Amino acid sequence: MEIALVLLVIAAIFIVRSIKVVPQQNAWVVERLGKFHATLTPGLNFLVPFVDRLAYKHSLKEIPLDVPSQVCITKDNTQLTVDGILYFQVTDAMRASYGSSNYIIAITQLAQTTLRSVIGRMELDRTFEERDVINSSVVQALDEAALNWGVKVLRYEIKDLTPPPAILHSMQAQITAEREKRALIAASEGRRQEQINIATGEREAAIARSEGEKQAEINKAMGEAAAITAVADATADAIRKIAASIEQPGGQSAVQLKVAEKAVDAYAQLAQKNNTMIVPGNMSEVSGLIGTAMALMKGSKAS
Repeated sequence: MEIALVLLVIAAIFIVRSIKVVPQQNAWVVERLGKFHATLTPGLNFLVPFVDRLAYKHSLKEIPLDVPSQVCITKDNTQLTVDGILYFQVTDAMRASYGSSNYIIAITQLAQTTLRSVIGRMELDRTFEERDVINSSVVQALDEAALNWGVKVLRYEIKDLTPPPAILHSMQAQITAEREKRALIAASEGRRQEQINIATGEREAAIARSEGEKQAEINKAMGEAAAITAVADATADAIRKIAASIEQPGGQSAVQLKVAEKAVDAYAQLAQKNNTMIVPGNMSEVSGLIGTAMALMKGSKAS
């Protein structure tokens, strides 16, 4: 009975040591007599008890690794505290086991040194603008070295870039000055546009006024020209009618009578408007003029 129990215990130990179930996304490294033998894949696997030994267990999932912050010196001799995070994945369990004593520490140290080298080739302003360039440079350098460690570096991301307080104050002052400059430029542009708009409005108003005055003068001149033309036409028509009347029988006598009447009226007007009596030097001229007028009147009545 005791022997059977001992054999049962030994059989259980053999079973436990020989059967291994590897979880998904894991790789286990087996050594046989101290030498690498195989890499166990996910699922059920069998080992030789007391001969094979499970030496290393690796996760094949993507692993985030926080890279400690460090002080880097930029090309323009400015200190910059950089903090980042690295993402990697084990691709070869055998190399990850034997390529480095601790691939996590190796990746961390290499990421820090590479980061210092990349930032040392840039000026301070470029480090804020070209984070993607820094990230890709670190990933490229790490990926080449990590091949021997059975690790694939997927990406590196900078979490924070912190310059010294004095630099931060200077940067803030620069930003403030730049904003004030843009505000002044915008205000001056506004005033300039305002002056342009005012000048344009005044010019257009002056043009409109001058056009109105021009049109008014044109209309006035056209009206005066039309009036002069009408008066001239009426005068010419009257002259034509008078001339036609003179050519009629008795026209010459009528003209002489009209002239005599005008002369008598002129003498009468002179006598009324002046205190001094104006008497012709030869009174026979007046009587002759009146006699002529009376004769013409009598002649015109007789006819």
